Amino acid sequence: MRRGYFLKNPIAFVCVMVSVCCLFVIMISFLRLPVPEASLGNRVIKPYKNANSRKVLKDEGIGKLGDMMIEMSPEELAFTVFIPSEKAFERDLRLQVNDSSLTEKRTNTYAVVSPLLGFSAIPRALFSDMVSSSKEIVYDSLSGFTLYTSKDVDGMLEVNRVRSERVDRRRGQIIVHIMDGVIVDAEFKQSLQPAENEED
Repeated sequence: MRRGYFLKNPIAFVCVMVSVCCLFVIMISFLRLPVPEASLGNRVIKPYKNANSRKVLKDEGIGKLGDMMIEMSPEELAFTVFIPSEKAFERDLRLQVNDSSLTEKRTNTYAVVSPLLGFSAIPRALFSDMVSSSKEIVYDSLSGFTLYTSKDVDGMLEVNRVRSERVDRRRGQIIVHIMDGVIVDAEFKQSLQPAENEED
């Protein structure tokens, strides 16, 4: 073959460039393969979970209703969600996982949990150490509800005077803070409460 043949023939040049690009993509993909688990004595060290792995562990206190809120969040974007604990769902909204209304009609549950996500999620990553103890930070939630974020005297995160139980849990790009209360506006909270003095 003559010298400079690939430079003069555009089809041959394009074929060589496509081959080089494909080889480059394969090399990059190979370098980004997940790391296998390693063991140290009795402990198993797991690699960082993929963003698509959104399984919620039972011992983290999130519960099934909180899990539903996380599942509704966009997984590829950085969000912070202030999830009520299971006790807070039951105490403040009288929602229980074993309620017949929740187990029979999952869509009714989503109708309650979906607005909660709008009130208690912000479209940015917010770790607890990003909030100073001397200054209150104001964010707008997804629904436009104002969230006043600060730290109490014990250094625990507070949002609209609701104290956190656990902070800085990660689900892919989502930061999860488990709260000891429900963050909603008063009107929505009132609409979920059954009438206290209902007569038969």
